[in-house]
Amino acid sequence: MTQPLTYFKETPSQTAGPYVHIGCTPNFSGLEGVFPADLGTKMLSGEAEGKRIIIRGRVLDGTGAPIKDALVEIWQADAKGLYNSPTEHRGQADPNFTGWGRCPSDMTSGEFVFETIKPGQVPFKDGRLMAPHVTLWIVARGINIGLQTRMYFSDEEKANADDPILVRIEHRHRVSTLIGTKSGDEYTFDIHLQGDNETVFFDI
Repeated sequence: MTQPLTYFKETPSQTAGPYVHIGCTPNFSGLEGVFPADLGTKMLSGEAEGKRIIIRGRVLDGTGAPIKDALVEIWQADAKGLYNSPTEHRGQADPNFTGWGRCPSDMTSGEFVFETIKPGQVPFKDGRLMAPHVTLWIVARGINIGLQTRMYFSDEEKANADDPILVRIEHRHRVSTLIGTKSGDEYTFDIHLQGDNETVFFDI
């Protein structure tokens, strides 16, 4: 007999610990053969629509040093502004684009890298269009609850100025912590956990 949902209680939050990479990215951890490739490694398949880009960055602690055992995931819309979800748009999203990726930071440099596409604009709950962005989730040892943030694009100044999320940030000098810097087809986005340049995180 199925237990009622109230039977199960939420477990307390705890740090990701030293085993998060073993469970989430076994190939990266040297445990090959569990999956052909770690889940989230490849976001593009076939002829995905849109402009292909690379997002790279580091997760930095309060002293500016890279955290070398972080795990970063991204979730984004496709080039048309549609999410690859069975509950949204009834399968109209690009079938050659997953919209979700996972990348462990390099154990030497602390860098994470995603090969993806530049997302289209997605409507806010009131119908206004949000600027193109990707949502990021960050975990590492010492972080009890995964951190949520966004990366917007430096070459979308008009859309960023009208974005219904960015305009709500009271301390305007902190908006820059959510902007990825463009260089060719690459965007650099460092995530600062603490300090003067602390990234804006969202309570989701």
